[in-house]
Amino acid sequence: MPKANLYNMAGEQVGEVELSDAVFGIEPNEVVLHAAIKNHLANRRQGTQSALTKGEVSYSTIKPWRQKGTGRARAGYKGSPVWTHGGVAFAPKPRSYRYTINRKEKRLALKSALSLKAAESRILVVDGLGFDEIKTKTCASFLEKLGVNGKALIVTENVDENVIKSARNIPGVVTTIATILSPYEIMKARTLIVDKAALAKIEEVYC
Repeated sequence: MPKANLYNMAGEQVGEVELSDAVFGIEPNEVVLHAAIKNHLANRRQGTQSALTKGEVSYSTIKPWRQKGTGRARAGYKGSPVWTHGGVAFAPKPRSYRYTINRKEKRLALKSALSLKAAESRILVVDGLGFDEIKTKTCASFLEKLGVNGKALIVTENVDENVIKSARNIPGVVTTIATILSPYEIMKARTLIVDKAALAKIEEVYC
């Protein structure tokens, strides 16, 4: 059974917690995990890119030069894609890149991501994660005490404004709640900092 170190808000290790085999101890499925991350990135695309086709650019309809006798290639109009300021061949147009994957794949991808982090000992459990006030310095000091460097994902049981607003100005630190975990955010983070209550919620929801 995988385990994770348990810390208090002072950054001191006070013990260990056992993690659920069903959520944190499965054999990671890299194919499904890759598919879930690819889906997440595709759904984030705005799809607002646009360019003008040859039928949409503004240009004179006069023939640039006569058809024969000039020694140059024949040309019929200045809006041709081969001309500067002409239209774009196969121009991109606004579209949606969104698609879905089924629920079983999503759940398997999430468990795979959590299991990978557990196997790498990248999950830190904190007993009573929370701050008394909104203060970035307090959150940064807490992360330093835990020895967290680089990208981190802080997981709380419910929406906690003090945690969210204290962490949002720290580069690389992202916050979320236990019921909306994302495989992409988990894999992107170097360390997962999970509230003990949130850990129980994760094991309850995804087991």
